Amino acid sequence: MAENPNPTHAPLIDTHAHLDFDDYGPDLPEVIHRARDFGLTSIVTIGIEPMDWRRTLEFAEQHSGVFPAIGIHPNSADQTTDATLADLESLCRSNTGKKVVAIGETGLDFYRDHVAHDVQRASFRAQLELARQLDLPVIIHDRDAHESILEILKADGRGTRGVMHSFSGDLDFARECISLGYMISLAGPVTFRKATDKHAIAREVPLDWLLVETDCPFLTPEPYRGRRNEPAYVAYTAKAIADLRGTSLDIVAKATTDNARRLFGLPLATEVGAINAGGPVQGGTP
Repeated sequence: MAENPNPTHAPLIDTHAHLDFDDYGPDLPEVIHRARDFGLTSIVTIGIEPMDWRRTLEFAEQHSGVFPAIGIHPNSADQTTDATLADLESLCRSNTGKKVVAIGETGLDFYRDHVAHDVQRASFRAQLELARQLDLPVIIHDRDAHESILEILKADGRGTRGVMHSFSGDLDFARECISLGYMISLAGPVTFRKATDKHAIAREVPLDWLLVETDCPFLTPEPYRGRRNEPAYVAYTAKAIADLRGTSLDIVAKATTDNARRLFGLPLATEVGAINAGGPVQGGTP
């Protein structure tokens, strides 16, 4: 492993991971251990389809420092029915186990052609409404759909809050999202030398509206680009943001961690490294 970019163990939170995916298999305890060594205090892991939700909740319950978010991904939006929405609501209202910290990821994906756009829009609107009723933040997936995302948030997202996951827009779009109550989250691509669009976001978005994430096992930052991503590597993303802003990792870590705790209602002191001896929950959709 490359040199630890966070030698002072400034507290960090990976606000978007998919730890129930098969990619982590038998080495999940080591993955969690590395996350602790790189300064992580919490991880938000995402269940993206109805079939994943209970596994995601069980996984979070088994591993301290891991918190669940569940929703219907736009590429699975055709699974949005009255029954699945009722199940989503029931699981979010449950008083057993760890509480769900967000609805999502939901949103729109016009890059892939898996689900008709109108079906995606309807699913997104339904989950926004549920988030408003439950007073939960929303994790938004936006791929090649900036204008439609804004249109729906302005018309149907009033009273909601959340995060634009793995942000892919420009500064004007970021400012629009912030004005609607949505934080901006940056992932591994901000570490890429040629990702000047991400660099501009890292420099200009106010620190109190910024989050960091891995979206692991995807979007691996330098120096591990091309390999499986994991929560520890969010430290490289935070360090790149600090360098781009001309400040210290400690300052970026404190701000993004405070933002994540405030948005998701995470506890002040949680040690990801306190993983139990049990094996990981298997499954997930790559």
